[in-house]
Parts: sequence; C-alpha cells; structure tokens
Amino acid sequence: MKIGILFSGGKDSTFAAYMAKKAGYELECLISLESENPESYMFHTPSISRVKIQAEAMNLPLIIHKTKGQKEAELKDLEAAIKEAVRKYKIEGVVSGAVESTYQASRIQRICSQLGVECFNPLWQKDQFELLEDLLKARFEIILTGVFAYPLDEGWVGRRVDKRFIREMKKLNEKLGINPAGEGGEFETLVLACPLFKKRLKVVGKEVSGEGNSWRMEAEVV
Repeated sequence: MKIGILFSGGKDSTFAAYMAKKAGYELECLISLESENPESYMFHTPSISRVKIQAEAMNLPLIIHKTKGQKEAELKDLEAAIKEAVRKYKIEGVVSGAVESTYQASRIQRICSQLGVECFNPLWQKDQFELLEDLLKARFEIILTGVFAYPLDEGWVGRRVDKRFIREMKKLNEKLGINPAGEGGEFETLVLACPLFKKRLKVVGKEVSGEGNSWRMEAEVV
C-alpha cells in the first residue's frame, strides 16, 4: 500500500515512518504543516523548519502547507495537504506518530475517512519508556529542540536522547509525573539520523531563546 507520512521531523513521526516501512508499506511522500502558532493543538512546531533537509536525507518528496494553527480551523489545512498527497502521489493511506493524544488521532482519522484513505497509528498507546528504548535499539539519533515544563531548563535544549536521558526521565516521571516521551508537551525533538536517512545530519549552528522552563532552539542543520 502506498502511504504518506504526517511528518514533523521529531522522533514519533519519524519512528512511525520507520515502522510502516518495516511492515511493508511503500513510503511515497512526507506531509508537513508549518504552523504560525507555536501552541498549535495539532502540529509540532520547533523542528518544522528542518523537515526539508530531512526529506532530502530520506529521498522522499515533501508536501508542506502553511497554517495559522487556529484550533479546529487548522484541520482544513491538514485536509488540503492530504488531498494533495492523494492527487500527486496516489497514496492510499496516511501514517501518523500519534501516541497518546486522542485529540490528534481522532481528527486525523476523521479526515482520512472523509477522503477515503486508511489511517495508521503504529505508536498508538505504546509504553513511553519502551518507545524510548526502541528508538535507541533502532539507532535513532535524536536531540531536544524545545523544553516546556518544570524542571526542564535551558541546559536540556540540544541534549541527546540516550541511556542517560532515559534514566533521568524515569526519575522525573516518578517524582513529578513528567511524561518520559514528551507526550504532555514537556519537550520536542529533532531526528538527526536513523535507518531511513541516507546520510546523518549535523547541527552546525544554533540559537537558543526562552526563559524559566520554556526554551526553544533554532538549529542550522546540514
């Protein structure tokens, strides 16, 4: 089956694409929404500016639509992007990296049903720590591009998701209830390398801004 990947450049959408390919699906294109609203209910924003170079690394065409990120209204922009993928690349299904957000998963499913294409959520309800361990086993190289919850601060921005990161997340989860995979919006990620990439990406420059427990990184990636 030919599929399009709802792609943000973060760990979940990239891992969902990886799992779909392992399952035998044909990856035809990436579909990204560039939101003007950093607090978008639907779309990951801190890494979206790097999806073009990631698409090149995956040797896949990229459909990118802009959206104002207004709640519910942004769904029309998502529908338009999926329609374009159906028209240009003849996709028969859409894969998303939804893990816990019923809000996201239900709306993606509704749009797919309206357009007559299948919807797959290979990470749905996956154990969060198991997800992190599986990412490392699959040789994913991931960094944090934003943090948005106490006690995460500027020092966490740019950190790699590795064994040490998982150990610290376990402690924060037990003590403060921090979601270890960032499903509560605690942090956002960027994938630099994985089995789907033809080359490893490198961060050659970065600018970090924010205050308190809310920090973002704009990274120049090649």
